[in-house]
Amino acid sequence: MLYKKREYEKLGVELQTMNIAVVIPALDEEEMIGRIVRRCQRVLARLDSGRIVVCDNNSRDRTAAVALEAGAEVTRARRNGYGTACRTGTSYLGSWPDVLVFLDADGSSCPEEIECLLEPIQAGRADLVIGVRPFNSPMPPLQIWGNRLATLLINLRWNYSFADLGPFRAIRRKSYEGLKMEDTTWGWTVEMQIRALLCNLRIEETPVSCKPRLAGVSKISGTVLGSVKAGSRILWTIFSHSLRKKNV
Repeated sequence: MLYKKREYEKLGVELQTMNIAVVIPALDEEEMIGRIVRRCQRVLARLDSGRIVVCDNNSRDRTAAVALEAGAEVTRARRNGYGTACRTGTSYLGSWPDVLVFLDADGSSCPEEIECLLEPIQAGRADLVIGVRPFNSPMPPLQIWGNRLATLLINLRWNYSFADLGPFRAIRRKSYEGLKMEDTTWGWTVEMQIRALLCNLRIEETPVSCKPRLAGVSKISGTVLGSVKAGSRILWTIFSHSLRKKNV
């Protein structure tokens, strides 16, 4: 179900009772990572509970050092790959958090909207909440087209209409563990959504902002080759899971 942002203000649910961990995969993001960490800190300070873990995906710049200086915990992925970084970050946390929030390091998502993702989980309505970017988002046309194609294929195969494959999301830790995530690349986000369907998780989607990258170069949309590689991996993930029955 897709909720509008203003509806969360009416619900008035207390979020302070949850232990929250924000996982930020990062590759060559020294210009942005410090700002993102500090903004996350302000959100978690309001909630009075939380940790921020930056998983450095073998950056060639000072991403890890800047994240540490900003106050984040930092771990390093042994192998390159978006999915690898996300999985390494969650493994580093162990069983501590009640809820995992995944957020990219490029500044396109707003950490201030973390609470919008947490509310359906805290209210007991959802196990997984996906942040849905607006249709007029600054993503390149090729990325927008690929996203719509992927969600259409999921609908055709599993009869569930996702509005987005956005990386900004929150999930109960126990639900995440049950998904047994495997993907090490850009197929990680779509793998989570498909496996959530196969595991009968309660899923909600909520609108979030999407802003242009303020610094650095996108690993997907920065080049045509990057977009093609990411799109191919996403389509392969959908195809491979379509051969599975309702267990992961």
